[in-house]
Amino acid sequence: MNIFGKRINLRAIEPADLPSFKLWANDPEIQRLLGGFQFPTSDADHRSWLESLNCSSLNQRFAIESESCVLIGSANLVSIDWKNRTAFHGMMLTESARGKGYGMDTIMGLMRFAFDELGLEHLDTDIIEYNEASLQTYTERCGWEVQGVKPNWYFREGRRWNKIIVGISANEYRAHAASLGYWENKKF
Repeated sequence: MNIFGKRINLRAIEPADLPSFKLWANDPEIQRLLGGFQFPTSDADHRSWLESLNCSSLNQRFAIESESCVLIGSANLVSIDWKNRTAFHGMMLTESARGKGYGMDTIMGLMRFAFDELGLEHLDTDIIEYNEASLQTYTERCGWEVQGVKPNWYFREGRRWNKIIVGISANEYRAHAASLGYWENKKF
């Protein structure tokens, strides 16, 4: 089963994707925009990681393909909590895919899947404060709200940066999607 936006397809990560994932994991320009601490990774690291993924896990990861079937990034729903119906969402787009609406479409498609297919009630994510493009996409384009700030959370480039926590509920998503007519319109 694939998860579709209007312009993207979220699918299982395949062994043929691993060279791209390794390249992205070792790209400092991509990694500086993501949370967590990164170490250089090898082919063996990525093979082991892929082998650990399974569809029964509480951590689901997807490859993002553009409408022309080009691999442009990854998205996830992790720390799925079925009792409270919540999950954490993350996304990474390649530099060449940014600023073209793929981020918004990925988030909208993943929200529709999480809320309307899985029955989740709330999603959240966190963003390093200098990643203004991500913050704008989530809050201004996709309807998420800032729900908190953890001061001085990240250490990057020789200084401390805030972690901005954003989230959205199923009802907020549905209202936002309806206000945009997102799923009725063919193109943005």
